[in-house]
Parts: sequence; C-alpha cells; structure tokens
Amino acid sequence: MPDEVPDSSTGRSWLDRISEFFGSSPTSRLDLVELMRSARDREVVDSDTLGIVEGALEMADMKVRDVMIPRTQMVVIRASSEPREFLPSIIDCAHSRFPVIGDDPDEVLGILLAKDLLPLALDPAKMERFNIKDHLRQALIIPESKRLDSLLRDFRISRNHMAIVVNEYGGVAGLVTIEDVLEQIVGEIEDEHDIDEDDYLIKELGDGEFTIKALMPIEDFNEHFHSKLSEEEFDTIGGLVLQRFGRLPARDESVEFGGFCFTVLSADSRTIRLLHVTPVGSTNDTEARNGDDRP
Repeated sequence: MPDEVPDSSTGRSWLDRISEFFGSSPTSRLDLVELMRSARDREVVDSDTLGIVEGALEMADMKVRDVMIPRTQMVVIRASSEPREFLPSIIDCAHSRFPVIGDDPDEVLGILLAKDLLPLALDPAKMERFNIKDHLRQALIIPESKRLDSLLRDFRISRNHMAIVVNEYGGVAGLVTIEDVLEQIVGEIEDEHDIDEDDYLIKELGDGEFTIKALMPIEDFNEHFHSKLSEEEFDTIGGLVLQRFGRLPARDESVEFGGFCFTVLSADSRTIRLLHVTPVGSTNDTEARNGDDRP
C-alpha cells in the first residue's frame, strides 16, 4: 500500500493558506488588511469575516477610555440603601450587573448581580433580612489607559463581565463591560432593551430633542427640519457627521454644524448608527448652504 500523503494544511493557519493563495505574506497591519480585502473581493472570505478582522486590529489600538460608560451615566447602588430603595432603578434600567458603592462615590465595594435579587420577589420576607454585602462579587478595577485587547484577556481569565475604570488619581471614571469590548470587533450587539432602529428614521423626544438614524437621507432631514444641509457630497446625515469629525467618532461625542448639535448615541468600529439631534439657534446662510461652519 502506498504511503499516505500528509495533509499539507495541517498545522497551518487560515492566514498562511490565504497568503499562499495570493502569493504574498503580510509584513504590516496595512498589508494584512489589504490581503483580507483582496480575499473578500475574490469571495475567499465574506464581508462579515473581513469586518471582524478589521475590528480586531482596530481594537488593539484602542484604550478603555475610548469605549467606557462615563461615571455620570453609571447606575450604582449604595450599600447603605434598602432593597425597596434601589429595586425601582434596577427594574427601570434592566441591566444585569451593578456597582455597589460606600459612602464615598469612589469607594466601590463590589458588583451586585440582578439575578441575586430574584429570591426577594418570590419571598418578600427575605427583603427584610437582605444584606447587600453578602451578595457582592469582587470588582475588577482597571485604569482608563488599559488596552482593549488586554482587557478582553482579563475578562476571559477572571470570568468577569464588567470592570470599574479609575483615573490616574484613583477616582472612578466609569465602567466597561465585555459587551462594550466585543462590539468593537463584531459591531453593535443589540438586545430586547435596545432601540429598534428599523422602526423609524426620526423619533421626537420632546423639548426640541430628536433621535435619528445615521442612514437618514439628508433630503428627508432637510424636509423635516426645514434646513438646507448640503446634499452634494453625501446622501446621509451620518456621512455629513463623519466629514465634520474627520474620523469615526466614539459614543457621546458631539459636533455642531448647520444649526444643529449632533451627538453620537450608537457607533461601532466601522460606522455611526444613531444620533441625538438638538437645534442650536439660528442658522447662518453660508453654513446652511454648505452644511459646514468652518471658514
């Protein structure tokens, strides 16, 4: 019987096989991206795979401060409060984990899991005996300068899904979850509590505030707001906003032009998804024509 021919692909990575297919090996990150794009163009890999690779490469350059939820938006529980005091907030925001603080807002005692409160609903008598400190999980504390790829590794090793971010003085700067990190790789991860972006292009919030999809056509925006933003270079509001930033903005970043303030509500490593819009006063004629307040 002739000897079996060994499988030449054994022990070789997908990158080795793609490089062999195209006759070249990447020597830099840019080369790798171009190689993957060529593979996509030839249908060797699909667009989703390309997006994940690009997201993973971009994540390596990002810091925790780029994706964290700032302190002002954190939902926290004071250790001294009773269940009847903090349960309404927990039910309202529908998060699964909550930082628990002491008398000092910078004193993080641990993390409380919402599921640990379920017995209180089944047996109200337990509410009187509930001691929050008996249910705390150790908090993962990280600096805001930590790299996201390193944080993802820490999450995996420690089996934590949330970390408390501190600044250089040891004060709480915000928090970050494993979902925040993964979204930089695979894009927005939506659940039943997220806004359904497919149901509307624009949603009025009251008091002159609106939520709009970044894919909203500029023509529709102008018609709704009686504005005159330029439609010459871009078709969508998201395109204009990206032009103004000159880069892909992070969540909660704002820019003003055309008489409006645009704040990013939802974005991933590749695109803007949702914007918060507020009129900021009278619109200059030149600014209205060009969609630009630069000289």
